[in-house]
This record gives sequence, C-alpha cells and structure tokens, in this order.
Amino acid sequence: MQRRRPAIPPLGSRILGPGREGTRRRRIRVQLLLTSLLVLANLIGSAIVMVLVAFVVPGPSVFTFALWPITFLAVPLYVVLALLLGIVLGTRKTLRALHWAQTDRAPSPGELRVALAVPWRLTLLQGLLWFGAFALFTLLYGIAEPQLIPKIAFTILLGGAVVCANSYLFSEFALRPIAAQALQADTPRAARAGVTTRMVLTWAVGSGVPVAGLMIIAIWALAEGTVTTVQLAVPMLAIGAVALATGLLLTLLVASSTVAPVRTVRVAQQRVAAGDLSADVTVFDGTELGQLQAGFNLMADGLRERERLRDLFGRHVGRDVARAALDHSGLGGEVREVAVIFVDLIGSTTIAATLPPTEVVDMLNRLFAVVVDEVDRYGGFVNKFEGDAALAIFGAPLEIDDHCGSALAAARAIADRLTVELTECRAAIGVAAGSALAGNVGAHARFEYTVIGDPVNEAARLCEFAKTLPGRTVASGRAVAGAAPAEAERWRCGDEVTLRGRLEPTRLAVPQHVA
Repeated sequence: MQRRRPAIPPLGSRILGPGREGTRRRRIRVQLLLTSLLVLANLIGSAIVMVLVAFVVPGPSVFTFALWPITFLAVPLYVVLALLLGIVLGTRKTLRALHWAQTDRAPSPGELRVALAVPWRLTLLQGLLWFGAFALFTLLYGIAEPQLIPKIAFTILLGGAVVCANSYLFSEFALRPIAAQALQADTPRAARAGVTTRMVLTWAVGSGVPVAGLMIIAIWALAEGTVTTVQLAVPMLAIGAVALATGLLLTLLVASSTVAPVRTVRVAQQRVAAGDLSADVTVFDGTELGQLQAGFNLMADGLRERERLRDLFGRHVGRDVARAALDHSGLGGEVREVAVIFVDLIGSTTIAATLPPTEVVDMLNRLFAVVVDEVDRYGGFVNKFEGDAALAIFGAPLEIDDHCGSALAAARAIADRLTVELTECRAAIGVAAGSALAGNVGAHARFEYTVIGDPVNEAARLCEFAKTLPGRTVASGRAVAGAAPAEAERWRCGDEVTLRGRLEPTRLAVPQHVA
C-alpha cells in the first residue's frame, strides 16, 4: 500500500497557518513569528561578533580593565535598546502600516507596494541599527585603544551583513500571510527583490564577506611581517567556519523560499491533471515565483471557463454533437442511415392563449425533460427544440447498432411517461427511418448540426397524423422493419396512408398495447 504524502500547506509552511483565517489571529501569528525570527537573526549576528572579537580576529583584547565600561556596560545596553526599539517596536510600527490587513478589503495599489516592500524596510532598519553599533563602538574602542579599530569595524560589519541577510529572508517568510492577502487584489508585476536578489544575498554573506575578511587578515599579516602560523591559521579557520555555517543557513532559507511557491504550483498542477479544475494556488510570493503562481491561477481560470463553455455548448447542441464539432468544424456532412423522432404538443395555440406564459414554459420544460431523458437513455440526441416540438435523431453523429429499434423504444417510453407525468396536456409522436444527410449546415460564421432528408419530413407528418390516433404515437413501417425483432414485435403494422405533402404512401405502425 502506497503511503499518502501530506498535502502542501497553502502558504508553504504549516507554522504560517492556513491560507484563510481570522484577521486578528493572522495579525498575532505574524507579529509573534516576525519578532521571534528577527530576534533570532540578531542573536546569530551578535554571537558571531562575540566569538570573532574574543577568540579569532587578532589584535588587543576587549576584556581589559580599561575597556570594562564599554564591553560590559555600553555593549549590553545598546543590544537591549536595539532589540526593544528596533525589533519589537519596529515590527509593531511596520504592521501598523499594514492596517488594511486587519480587514477583509483589498489593498490599494499604494498599500500593495508597501506590503511587498516591508521585508526591505525591516532589513534596512536592522542595517541602520548595526551601522549605529559600528559607528558607536568603533569610536568608543578607537578612543580607548586605536589598534582595536580594524578588529571592531570588521567584526561588526560581518555580523551586520549576516543579520541583514537573515532578516530579509526571515521577514519574507513571516510576512507570507500578509503578502498572500495583498496579492489577492493584483498580480505581482515588477518584483522589488527577485530570485536573483536572494541568490546575491546568499553569495554576499556566505562567500563575499568572509572572503573579504580573509583578504583583510592576509593584508594585516603582510603588514605585520612577524605573524606566526597559529595567528594566521586561527582566524582563517574561524572565518571559514562562519562562512560554512552562515552560507548553509542562508542557502537553506533561499531554497525554502524558492521551492515553496513551486511546490504549491506542482501540487495544484497534479490536481488539474487528475481532473480537479477547482485547484487554485495562494499567491504569496512577490517575485517572479509569485508571477508563476498567479499565472497558474490564470491558466486554471481559463480551463474552468473553457470547460464551462464546453458544458454549455453540450447542453445546447448535445454532447455527442459538441464532441463531433471539436473534431470537424467545417460545413457539410455525410449520408447516414438514421431514425428520427418528432414530438409535438397538441393544442399548443389554445394552451398559450389560456395559460400564463410562465405556466406554458413550465409545461414545455417538463415535456422536453421527458424527451431528453428517454432519448439519451436509448442512445440518441435531441437535435433541436422548435417552439412546442422536439426533433431527436438516432444514428448520427454517433452510429448505434440498432438505431431503428432504439428510436422506437424511446418513442414508447416517452409516450408512457407523458401519460403519467404530463396529464394536463397531450403530445403526438412520430417515428421514421431512412437515409439522410447529417452534418453542419449554415455559413462559416454561424452554422448548426442537423439532419436533412426524407425521414425528417416523414416523422413530422407522422407526428401530425398521430394527433388523430387514440395512442397519439405512430411509426413508419420502414422503421419497424429496420428494428431488431425484440423491438419490432412490440409494434403492429396497419394500413398505408399517403401523408400530407408526400407522393409515396407510408405504412403505419402503432405500439401493440394501443387499440
């Protein structure tokens, strides 16, 4: 037994919640997740700086007694204030700018641009905080110990670069519910930060900044001239380890943000391939991948519209005719052996004059419902409704083994049901068979599928003649002769009659149970 794989969440991750949830619940989820991830990004950057300053980058120590006020008072105080002001209050202010998300209304174009730019704004805020730390502590340590300037400047810049990259990717992830709500109103056109930007960020922090650090250490070693192997190896190994760790983390984040939209599209595509045209994708990515998601939704809308038109077309002309039209859409046709049923409401003029139009339409709909039901059941199709009459064809456009027997059986079934289900009126039924031209008739701009030939005229005249008979159902002897014995035995042939407008006589046949 094949194990069923869990469904892909609409937003690409279960911790982001369902695609639709209450505005208050969504706001709390985003606030908590965004704050937690930004705190985590800053803690990672701070840990990198502490390790590099304390144990890796060569230079004077920052833990001397003279530097105690800076290291143990100024640094922790700035970190706490930065976390409070820059993260907690910053995220609250940012989400306050997304006030429209607390309602179910669609954002304006300006609000949409602001929503997609929020990750950049939060990243810029983190960058400003770390630049402030760079300026402040480079100045403070530089005044106390000038030789610490390169060491402090390099480590803070490296930590800030890691924090900014992580902040951007974390913010994009946490704000997916807001982005999804914003992108419901419009398709992302020009992405502010595309997949290329994500890849460049990964390269810059995972490779560019660490390599630059190694180059700085190499320059320092050349300038010193007396650097030992250990002094050179330790920082290189440490920075290499930082590069490996941060590079792996950023690569996983970029891969997740890139793969998540693709997975949602793939799952929806599999549903469409399985016949589920209701499949849809929640657009939550503001890059080219969001355009891919929106493009799939447009494609799915087109498929649903095409299926709706096909269904409507099939209801108008019959599903078999609709399928034939898709294969052969030109004018013309071919001679086929067919059987034809003509059903006509008796006394329709009087009915229309004495009943309200709504009741007349209701009566016709119930009449035609019986006709369509029985004709479909016996393999024919209703070619057209002509006011209060219906024309059904057996043997075209699809061939059936016993078109005459099927038409006769359908005529009997229609007559039996009408006597029970439509007691307030009566209908006459005529059945004929023979060769006719079946195909598309009209002009290239507008045509319809129909059957033209003597069987159609004969069925119409038989239907008119049936109005004078007790059972109001009559068939031609040729139709009975062409039917299989099981159905032919249910009909009794009688006299020949020359029907109105015809030159040759027609032998009449009525169902056996009709007197």
